[in-house]
Amino acid sequence: MLTFFKSKPLLKDLIPDNHIDIHSHLLPGIDDGARTVQDSLRLTQALQSFGVTEIITTPHIIQHVWENTHEGIITNKNETVLELHKNNIKLPFKAAAEYLMDDQFVRLFQSHDLLTLKDNYVLVEMSYINAPIQLYSILFDLQVAGYIPVLAHPERYLFYHNNFNEYIKLKKAGCLFQLNLLAVVGYYGPEITKIAEQLLQKGLYTYVGSDVHHDKHIAAFDQKVKLKDLTALKEAITNNQFFKGEVKE
Repeated sequence: MLTFFKSKPLLKDLIPDNHIDIHSHLLPGIDDGARTVQDSLRLTQALQSFGVTEIITTPHIIQHVWENTHEGIITNKNETVLELHKNNIKLPFKAAAEYLMDDQFVRLFQSHDLLTLKDNYVLVEMSYINAPIQLYSILFDLQVAGYIPVLAHPERYLFYHNNFNEYIKLKKAGCLFQLNLLAVVGYYGPEITKIAEQLLQKGLYTYVGSDVHHDKHIAAFDQKVKLKDLTALKEAITNNQFFKGEVKE
């Protein structure tokens, strides 16, 4: 009997060799990601096992929550790289940041250099509760300052789910979209998977990221992808090759 329906692939099997992960929380003790150096080592090795050969890790910078600084992140990154090398983990391991778009963020980019993914590409996020009141003003001023915003996990902002035109508006305002890979296996729930699929179908994503914080995220890479069509997902994964090279420090 012929089989008309192919089995869905595991997420980890869609990660190509030489993949560059641009969103993770692997620096120890600095945010809600890795707590210890041993966590950093284990999570990094797991990403390597999927085909990741270069990492740009992105600790949170959130006022009153994760008060990380440019200097503190780079110091932590340098110490972590030494530990990785001691354990024979020698892949390029760099640090940028994931910036919450708020008033402090505006002050930062107007007075200091940001930790970027590459060149002038900066990873930004919003609160999961609501968008900033001055969102479009922030995005405009950020681009006037010379940066290109890469919006982390737009599929997870529930306040946009019933107003899909807001996603179109964000794209027109200059935002590039980064998909959290775990969304396509249902890790965050079926509604977020549905929105991720719609955004993929509309061609709105440019890049992907693991957003790995802990072992449960790693385990989810062994789950099957729930999308009907993988074409746009594969294209976004391939686009991450753009980030190969040096990160600005």
